[in-house]
Amino acid sequence: MGRRILFVTTDQQRFDGLGCNGGQVARTPVIDAIAADGVRYERAHPPNVVCMPSRSTMVTGQHVYHHGVWMNGVPLPADAPSVARYLREEAGYRTALLGKAHFEPLLDPFLMFEENRIAMTDSFGPVRGFEHAEFATHAARGYSHYAQWMAKEHPDAANGFYPVLNFSLEVNEAGGGDTGAPQVALNPVPREWYQTDWVADRTIAWLESLEADDDFFCWMSFPDPHHPWDPPQAEMGRYDWRDLDLPEGYPVDRATREAILDAKPIHWRRWYDGTLVSNYEAPRAWVPSTLTPEQILEINARVHVKNELIDEALGRVMAVLDARGWTETTDVIFTTDHGEFQGDFGLLFKGPYHVDALMRLPMIWRPAASAGVEASVVSAPVGILDLAPTFCEIAGLPVPEWMDGSPLPISDAAADAQGRDSVVTVWDSVHPNGTAIHLRTIHRDGWTCTTALPGTVHDGTEGELYCHAEDPLQRVNRWDDPSVRDLREDLVAACMAELPAWPASPAPLAAPV
Repeated sequence: MGRRILFVTTDQQRFDGLGCNGGQVARTPVIDAIAADGVRYERAHPPNVVCMPSRSTMVTGQHVYHHGVWMNGVPLPADAPSVARYLREEAGYRTALLGKAHFEPLLDPFLMFEENRIAMTDSFGPVRGFEHAEFATHAARGYSHYAQWMAKEHPDAANGFYPVLNFSLEVNEAGGGDTGAPQVALNPVPREWYQTDWVADRTIAWLESLEADDDFFCWMSFPDPHHPWDPPQAEMGRYDWRDLDLPEGYPVDRATREAILDAKPIHWRRWYDGTLVSNYEAPRAWVPSTLTPEQILEINARVHVKNELIDEALGRVMAVLDARGWTETTDVIFTTDHGEFQGDFGLLFKGPYHVDALMRLPMIWRPAASAGVEASVVSAPVGILDLAPTFCEIAGLPVPEWMDGSPLPISDAAADAQGRDSVVTVWDSVHPNGTAIHLRTIHRDGWTCTTALPGTVHDGTEGELYCHAEDPLQRVNRWDDPSVRDLREDLVAACMAELPAWPASPAPLAAPV
């Protein structure tokens, strides 16, 4: 019998959404306790700041340019390697994925993709090395086990969720709630029917089906706190948005806010003004410059509620581990796929914007007691790329050659021994409107440097350079500062040297989102 693995992910969660990371509003005692007993990473970054590329890296252990999912809408190849399959075949692990997968597009009316076909044909796998799978997304309609469960068990309740897609299959920008904030809805669904508790329920059911001596790799994947912002309305009494403070990252003065944006590459201001859309999940008709402080507060209140519901659901699963006597032999790893603006810079959602709101992730690893690892905080840069190799190390397996990362360090000293000093993130998007944006980013020695490669928006001369010690909110772009020109050139060269080559024939876009 070896060490078991509970891998917990959220979707679109900020670093500061957790109390252990300095969050001042949402109460997350379960996750905070896991962090207190384990290793908390101060600088974990994704390979890409949207769902499909980042999640495909989680399951393959490969860089975006190796697994091929270079933007949302490009499906992970059916024959892509899988850490779940590796653990199952080489170490006999029981494997399951409960919740959001999103290795393939979600918009799939002709059921071209296996994830959607499984849900729509009452199948539970196997898929990608997971012997059991039950999928959920961000609503009670669509191609998921959760949507099918809602349709059968609680058909009327599905109407309370925000309609993410309108009748033209575009992302809906309609507002709601008290402030008319985009993608906000008053959702009367009972908490016990909501997607967060459903994912916990299905995880608990699978865990309770195991034998006492089974080793397992269980991926519990919450679709929240991703937009739309429609948690159960009965839970909204936890916070009155009128009592909250605006996020520190929101420049209240409009002239100041727009001056900050103007100092960044041109795609920032163009999105703010509503003249550029480069990400499918941002509503095309919504203009960020119309966002009001009141709308930011209402959205943040809803995110805080979602984060608390996740923490409480995880607490129920942890109680099952304890009841079955597995707590001491189970490694728990918690992270997310990317972040969310939540009002920073006057913006919402995400896209080609490589700042901490989207790129700095919560990541926590509490090793099993048998590993003898002391609690610590690691400030060295790590990434999602390192998760699959860490699962291999936990299982006592060699890291296969097809993985690109390395096992997570358990201390800064271990990170130094591994030679860790940087982490890279990329963005590539080609929107149907013809917009093509390509960003390459490195974080090293407390600096984040992004170069915008030539595309339809940039000519290859623009970029961003931030010193986190002096400018933690990343408001002062020093890309054109002659006093740090040599540093900029060194960071750009290091980023390009660290990245795999862009594929000669990138996989085509198969479907939106």
